[in-house]
Formats: sequence, C-alpha cells, structure tokens
Amino acid sequence: MERRIGIIMNGVTGRMGLNQHLVRSILRIREEGGVLLADGSRLVPDPLLLGRNPEKLEAISKRFGGLRWETDLDRALANKEDEIYFDSGPTGMREENVIRAITAGKHIYCEKPLSADLASAIRLAEAADTAGICHGIVQDKLFLPGIRKLRRLIQSGFFGKILSVRAEFGYWVFEGDWGLPAQRPSWNYRKEDDGGIILDMFAHWRYVLDHTLAPVRSVSCLGATHIPQRVDEEGKSYTCTADDAAYGTFLLDGGIVAQFNSSWSTRVYRDELFVMQVDGTEGSAIAGLRECRTQHRTNTPRPIWNPDVPNSIAFRASWLDVPDNMEFDNAFKVQWEIYLRAIGEGTPFVHNFWDGAKGVQLAELALQSWRERRWIDVAPLREEA
Repeated sequence: MERRIGIIMNGVTGRMGLNQHLVRSILRIREEGGVLLADGSRLVPDPLLLGRNPEKLEAISKRFGGLRWETDLDRALANKEDEIYFDSGPTGMREENVIRAITAGKHIYCEKPLSADLASAIRLAEAADTAGICHGIVQDKLFLPGIRKLRRLIQSGFFGKILSVRAEFGYWVFEGDWGLPAQRPSWNYRKEDDGGIILDMFAHWRYVLDHTLAPVRSVSCLGATHIPQRVDEEGKSYTCTADDAAYGTFLLDGGIVAQFNSSWSTRVYRDELFVMQVDGTEGSAIAGLRECRTQHRTNTPRPIWNPDVPNSIAFRASWLDVPDNMEFDNAFKVQWEIYLRAIGEGTPFVHNFWDGAKGVQLAELALQSWRERRWIDVAPLREEA
C-alpha cells in the first residue's frame, strides 16, 4: 500500500537544498520505502528538481538516477500531481514564489528564515491559513540528538528550577584572500542580499528556546561586522555590509535568562560548533549538536577561588554523558517525515508559518535593539493573541 506524493523542490542546486533536503532526507525516505502512516500505508516522495540553472539540474538528476527537473516555476506548479512546494531558494524571492505556490493549491514547506521581514512573514502565514493548506518551516535543530537529549532531561525534571542558559555558536569563516576559500557564500555578508548572522541564526534561537525551554519575552542584542572586507566566489574583494557576529540576551518565561553568542569570526575552543549550557537548582547540562552531558548537584565540585596556586579540580571529569538510548536519524529527515505524515494523515503540523514568523520577529527586534541600544519586548503575534 504505497501512495506517491510529488514534491517541487526549489533551490536544490544550493548546498543546503541539495545535501540536507534532497540527498539526506527525500532520497533517503524513498530508499526506505516512504513514510509509514497510521493506516499502515506508505507515502513515497517523488521529487521534481526546480532551479534557474539547467546544467546543474541535469547533472544532479543524472547523479541520482534521472530525477525529474524543471526551470519554470509556473510549469512546475501547473502539475496537480505534485502536491508540495518546497522552497530553499534566496530569502528575498520567497514571498513571491510561495504566494504563487499557495495560489496553485500546493502544501508548502520552507527553509528558514520564512522571509526577510516580519510583515512579509505574517502575509505568508495568513495566506497559507486562508488557503487551508499544510504549511511548515524547517526547524532542524530541534531534532538534533543533543537537543533531543536536553529536552528529555527537562521533561524528566532533572534541572529543578531552570535559572539560565548560555550558548556559543560559530566558527571562523575564511576571508578568501590568502589561499583558503570561504566556507559560506558571499551574500551572507551583504545586507542588501538579506545577509547577516542575526537574520540567519536568531530564527534558530527563537524556536530552540520556545520549544525546548520557554517562550522568549524580551531581547537585547549587540551586532557587529568584525571583518569589513572579504573575497567572493569570483575572487573579487567586496565590502561586508551585514553583521557577522551577534551577542544576544533573552528573557524567557519564568525569569530564565538566556545568553547566545553567534559569530562567523571566532575560532573554536569547545567540543562542537554549537554548545548550550542550561543551569538549574538541581543540576546542569551542556548540549551540543550530538552530545549532551550533565552534572547533578550531588557531584558538583566545590571550587575555591585562589589564583596563587594551580587549579586542582578536573572540572570536566565530573560531567556524565547522557546515553543515546535510541537511534538518532538526520535532523532534516526527521522533520520531513513528520511533515509528510501530517499531510498523509491530515493532522496539524506544529512547526508552521506562524512559528517561522516568530523567528523573523526575533531577528527584526534584535536588529532594532542593536540600532537603538535598548531592550525590546517580544509581543505576541496575531495567531498567538
């Protein structure tokens, strides 16, 4: 009992669209026989590759056994047998393309950020609701092993009263001017192309905090453009107009204080590219992308401040690994399966456009906080109110 479901995949010539969404998610789901539904049937995705470069699309198609591909959005949307439109293209083009897909009656799944500004994101959420479609936003970090283990600790009451959160994200992105090419595209560093680490990463931090700890109620943020000049993909020097680092503080429900440092201009001295420490009255935990470690109150060392003698405590030794206890699949694939199951069974999908709009809202308020040098309250969106 199998049912085909066609997916128009816009943006698969980009790194994220190709590797995470097509190869590691949709094609893997196909290889495994589709998504198992409650009635015992399976929903099998059939991707249609969409983009502006026919040579790249044809090469990807041949690489994976002759997948369908198309360069014209209207022609792709005209096929009623393709029920889903997925967008991982440029953020600035998203509203126009998604509205066209909504008008064509497609279910919609999008990469974050949902749009470049909150007004646009709300328009998309309202249009999707009015059309009665299943709409979703990628929130992959919720499905990473480290965050899932952390959420398991919170649900068990391990922390007691949660007091604070501290997170470090980032790495050094090479400038491109001394032999090593940059690991990120140049548009990330141009504000006029919707670049900037605040718009990119604060959408992540919003859903991580909201869904793992508590809703965000206020934000204070300082951004920076630490590297003023970089070299683009053509070897040409350009001026960076977008932020490459952000230092944010968030106040959550329950009085929890969260501090997040995000940077593409920092060198890594930690176990993973992202680590988040949660401190509570009964214990603490440090979660990364895959690992999670805990320290309970009963095995917390008793340090004494004395800089005149060498430190005698091996602080890391008293932290314990949270065991896997289960098999963790690719985070993008896990969310794709949840989304496809929601369509196949006609159930709600919680990570919808309104949730995506909250991420855009937090980024927008963080930029305002930086500009005005003050705390900004996070007001409920219309859907919440």
